[in-house]
Amino acid sequence: MLGTTLGLIALGTAIAGTAVSAVGQVKAGNAAKRAGDFNANILEQQAGDAVVRGREEESRFRTQVRSLIGSQRAGFAGQGVDVNSGSAREVQQDAARLGELDALQIRANAQREAWGFNMDAENARMGGQAAQSAGRWGAAATVTTGAGSILMDRYGWRRNPSRAS
Repeated sequence: MLGTTLGLIALGTAIAGTAVSAVGQVKAGNAAKRAGDFNANILEQQAGDAVVRGREEESRFRTQVRSLIGSQRAGFAGQGVDVNSGSAREVQQDAARLGELDALQIRANAQREAWGFNMDAENARMGGQAAQSAGRWGAAATVTTGAGSILMDRYGWRRNPSRAS
């Protein structure tokens, strides 16, 4: 009677241990997915912020270029030079052309920064999903292994290493 009772307690403990382990793996996987999603959302916000900051910087730079061209025109005009022809015109056109190239570079840099954040966000999401999937598969493996061990113990199916299979 005592042996049967102890056997049932051992069986119940093994079942409970297997269940707790499996539930823990699923919960850990779900938590990792939530963390991945949370991090991805933050990274996507940073990507949006990079684009906005890039637009603002581009706009400020264009304003600076217009101011530079205005100063050039005032300087030329103050010296009695026709600001709409000859070298004075070419200097202004060069400033505008180079300024535009720099403004476009500012925009491209902001877009590349945003792209990096978006890639990191995608990686965070995929990592969370992979961890969640691994938790579920781990739980399934734990339940399967636990069930096999419990059945082997319960019904006395033990491997005998000295016996060839």
